[in-house]
Amino acid sequence: MVSSKLKLHGFNNLTKSLSFNIYDVCYAKTAEQRQAYIEYIDEVYNAERLTQILTQVSEIIGANILNIARQDYEPQGASVTILIAEQELVEKDRVEGDPAPGPLPETVLAHLDKSHITVHTYPESHPDQGVSTFRADIDVSTCGVISPLKALNYLIHSFDSDIVTIDYRVRGFTRDVEGHKHFIDHEINSIQNYMTEDTKQQYHMIDVNVYQEHIFHTKMLLKNLELDNYLFGESADELSPEEQQFIKRQLRREMGEIFYGRNMEPGQEVSL
Repeated sequence: MVSSKLKLHGFNNLTKSLSFNIYDVCYAKTAEQRQAYIEYIDEVYNAERLTQILTQVSEIIGANILNIARQDYEPQGASVTILIAEQELVEKDRVEGDPAPGPLPETVLAHLDKSHITVHTYPESHPDQGVSTFRADIDVSTCGVISPLKALNYLIHSFDSDIVTIDYRVRGFTRDVEGHKHFIDHEINSIQNYMTEDTKQQYHMIDVNVYQEHIFHTKMLLKNLELDNYLFGESADELSPEEQQFIKRQLRREMGEIFYGRNMEPGQEVSL
């Protein structure tokens, strides 16, 4: 698609990139249950639904959508890429210096260009463990005065997020009217600064930050495990107490391995 050039008068050259890995975990014991889970995920998070989510992200951060490319895959998975450009809105009722935007702000002040939002999904399962997982990789990259962190809470709550790993980085520099370089244009010492309190209460969190390089990393693990939310094709009431405990251990093991990024030895307890 050919479009006219965008005018970059007074442009802020800083690039702010927010990357997510979001995981949903499920226990599906039989082959039929596993297949039904994959089909369910493929339907709930198909390219059309993902486009709706990313379109809402564009509205939250105040961006114009220039182009959308989306695709569903066989046997499973989907991808969506949205190219966005600058849009200026009047911000309403913002408290000066407040670092934490709500998950659904009504309006924001934005100056965006050469920016994009992408999502790719990866449903998978394994017959031996009874555990299936769904991963969504999301990238929100913006140029200009606004940070993609405006959409942080909305994206976490748009998926069944059991484990979330988030990376945020500010690249490049911009100059003020006197010619001094600025390598970051907002205060931040943790991605958690931009999360709502209810989000922070729901998750165990670990930060790894490299402040001098403007690199921030947060890992999140859901605290409470309600078994009925993880069973596919049956309910907890249909299981014996022993079966319930076994499944909980399987789920916690899977979630712990993803959270810590390493495999556990047989019988090894996951410390959360």
